[in-house]
Amino acid sequence: MRDLKIFYLLLVIIMLSCSTDQEADFSSSIIDELLIIAPASPGGGWDQTARLIQDALIQEGLVRNAQVINIPGAGGSIGLAQLANGTFDGSNVIMMSGLIMLGATITNDSPITLNDTEALARLIGEYEVLVVPASSPYQSLDEFLDAWRLDPGSLAVAGGSAGGTDHMLLGLMAIEQGINPSEINYLPHSGGGESLASILGGHVAAGLNGLGELLPFIQSERVTALAVSSPERIEGIEIPTFIELGHDIELSNWRSVITYSNQSAETIEAYSLLIERLVATDSWGEIVERNNWSDLYLEKNDFDSFMTSEQIIVADVLESIGLN
Repeated sequence: MRDLKIFYLLLVIIMLSCSTDQEADFSSSIIDELLIIAPASPGGGWDQTARLIQDALIQEGLVRNAQVINIPGAGGSIGLAQLANGTFDGSNVIMMSGLIMLGATITNDSPITLNDTEALARLIGEYEVLVVPASSPYQSLDEFLDAWRLDPGSLAVAGGSAGGTDHMLLGLMAIEQGINPSEINYLPHSGGGESLASILGGHVAAGLNGLGELLPFIQSERVTALAVSSPERIEGIEIPTFIELGHDIELSNWRSVITYSNQSAETIEAYSLLIERLVATDSWGEIVERNNWSDLYLEKNDFDSFMTSEQIIVADVLESIGLN
């Protein structure tokens, strides 16, 4: 673990050395260098989204070079703290964020919150899927829930960081089933890739993750999908919803983009314009459709208003399931 942290620190130093110590320069329509931070391990939703943003920005000619680095830990709070505390000041930097990070800062009572950064835009939303290993004895949602109610602590469920979307959904499932959330056996992971390894390895009874990350493994029958947290069936995806199976459970994991606050208003506005141009491209539209995401784009001002209300809602949800 120590060697991994040293590796990421060295990677950050190398990336920063490639840029100047000047404030982001958007004087031209094309940015020369952009650093995109995925505050989680490789393989998860933030990492996937960051690399697809990287591809689209370059393909559409909006940046000449974009690099992605991973800073895993604490539901994105470690990357958030580095962004807010000036590690990347003077560089052209955007960071992936979203519901998971918001929940993690509340759950962990983090001294650094999203309010210490600049929100740029909400991008997309993704619904959650409950899956079990292919060899699982539970081949339907009811079969899993029946066993879970009898002894919730005996059935480990893998997911992302504590307080994140996966954790919230499992807590909501527990409440709906009359299970005390303190009795559930939730195994948090720093990224979707790590939780997938636990599921695929049969180390847990079930797992929760975003549809985009799980779909290839569902289609190859390496895992069995029991239910998806969308309000209705997703077109082209033959996975029943919790609602159609008789359970009043719905949740969308929204993802967003932020940057550090120590920049001029003009630079912040230029970042917002960059994201606005990105989401209007054909490349981004194809990415959203291909990954079965919901287009939830909100520009900066609307996103600021959304965040004000969302922080209250998430805090209430976490408290209701014993995570705050």
